[in-house]
Amino acid sequence: MEAFLISTGIVALAEVGDKTQLLALILAARFRRPLPIIAGIFLATVVNHALAGALGLGIAALFAPETLRWLLGLSFIGMAVWLLIPDEVEEDEARFARLGVFGTTLVAFFLAEMGDKTQIATVALAAQFSSVMAVVLGTTLGMMIANVPAVLLGERIAHKLPEKLIHGIAAVIFLILGIATLLGLDERFGL
Repeated sequence: MEAFLISTGIVALAEVGDKTQLLALILAARFRRPLPIIAGIFLATVVNHALAGALGLGIAALFAPETLRWLLGLSFIGMAVWLLIPDEVEEDEARFARLGVFGTTLVAFFLAEMGDKTQIATVALAAQFSSVMAVVLGTTLGMMIANVPAVLLGERIAHKLPEKLIHGIAAVIFLILGIATLLGLDERFGL
């Protein structure tokens, strides 16, 4: 349950202002059809994060526990720093209009998530918790928590969220996870 809850919270916070949330806003403004956009976001996220979770589990199996602890701890700290760098969406990611609303969203979101903060976080969280299902369900829910309001409410809500504060909170959570992992506290407290 911890893996699910931590994954959900971290991704929901990290996604605010992320390029995929900006992409959701662009798609919502362009197509004005929220249900196929939300369905495309969901499917793209499940597939992308399932692959990332499997990679994380594979990484956990490749390294000795002590080496993995250092890799994960430094990865979480790196994520904390990365969260403080603002994202911008590339117009190329919204260019798949010939695929229809659902297809455009599916392809654009899947590609936008490649190497994105939330995908890297999913890899690290799956390696940390060794529970791919709980992590993927959590990170997917976190993506939906952040992106569904963006699709439904569009630009009206996006500018009202304190993006820097939310990213700061997520960065602090990643920093705490990184330090706890490096100090071995994650194992002692079941994180």
